[in-house]
Amino acid sequence: MKYSIYEPLEDSYFFKDFLIKYLSKILIKSHLDVGTGSGILAKVSSKIIGKESVLATDINESAIENLKDIKGVKGIVSNLFENVNGKFDLITFNAPYLPLDKREPKDSKIATTGGIKGDEISLKFLKEAKKHLTKSGRILLLISSLTPFNKIEKYSPVIVARKKLFNEVLLILEFME
Repeated sequence: MKYSIYEPLEDSYFFKDFLIKYLSKILIKSHLDVGTGSGILAKVSSKIIGKESVLATDINESAIENLKDIKGVKGIVSNLFENVNGKFDLITFNAPYLPLDKREPKDSKIATTGGIKGDEISLKFLKEAKKHLTKSGRILLLISSLTPFNKIEKYSPVIVARKKLFNEVLLILEFME
């Protein structure tokens, strides 16, 4: 499927800034960036851990074609983990986290809507992600205070960063094996 590419906004820049600090504190040899969009997290990671150690995925073919500008970062079209093989030290996902808004154009829904309630894609991601983690691997997931948290909470996240915006709070959650 080809859609417009999700261009970085407050959530992307917040996650990028956090990732730079995070990667300076821990040793990561491999990184899977799920739902890469513009590739902002893959770009940051590739500069820190090396391009050959990063795999970026997106359901949007246009986003993966855009990755060709980042020489050496491999990108594949994948609906979450559908086409992903292997295990990674770090898996990141700036998830579509908003509840369904029927007025939103289909083109932007793919990047912003996390399901009817807003948590469905994040829950599907969490259910599958641990199968792709190395023994000491970590998951970073960005959601919003607008995303229902009760089912996500069952995966025992630690809130490692938060940022207040106009009508919501962005949260970066860390999950460990």
